[in-house]
Amino acid sequence: MRVALFVPCYVDQLWPRVGLAAAAVLERLGAEVVFPEEQTCCGQPMANAGVADAAAPLARRFLEVFGGYDAVVCPSGSCTSMVRNHYDALLAGRPGLDRLKRSTFELCEFLVDVLGVGSLDGRFPHKVGLHQSCHGLRELGLGTPSERLLPRSSKVGGLLSTLRGIELVPLTRADECCGFGGTFAVAEEAVSCLMGKDRIADHARAGAEIVTGTDVSCLMHMEGLARREKVPLRFLHVAEVLAEALA
Repeated sequence: MRVALFVPCYVDQLWPRVGLAAAAVLERLGAEVVFPEEQTCCGQPMANAGVADAAAPLARRFLEVFGGYDAVVCPSGSCTSMVRNHYDALLAGRPGLDRLKRSTFELCEFLVDVLGVGSLDGRFPHKVGLHQSCHGLRELGLGTPSERLLPRSSKVGGLLSTLRGIELVPLTRADECCGFGGTFAVAEEAVSCLMGKDRIADHARAGAEIVTGTDVSCLMHMEGLARREKVPLRFLHVAEVLAEALA
């Protein structure tokens, strides 16, 4: 299957190893990965800040670049959700928009729902805490949020749990926000930091060695706080965990 890899801005600029890991995982599982070099930002930062006029041309560009692919895969729940759930307001009536929304997936979502991966032949002998980012959990349905009285499920956790040697540690509040929230971390720095410290403490109490998740933004937020607080936790994107396990 031919897959176009969409790499978000903060991955490209600050944590590029996640894009490489995502490509490695997809190729290991049989996909042909292409990287359209003309891609730019999806427009999420501008949309979150309420500047729709600045987000709209980026959304149009995204449609031009990725509209012709059968599948677009992104190692970020928030950027994937931007395309799937928030482009209607920016690209209403544009030819190809509905097709683009149907064909854009977060990485683990693509592995489970499109490639049909039920288990992975890999090894990752570590205690791991899974941070479930808000956009992926509540807008993409990567898992069951705690406020819904439904059987618990997690596409990301389900994949990770099949790795040999891994121990997913139980958290007290398994799906609480880390406080990043894009521009929220700038506008409400004090609240954002306290929320992040709460999440770090939960992972540390549970005995995690590594904290993983689907969004680099959340992981960077918590990693910076943990480093300043001298909490000995490692932070790896789920693509990095899977790439290492499958290598």
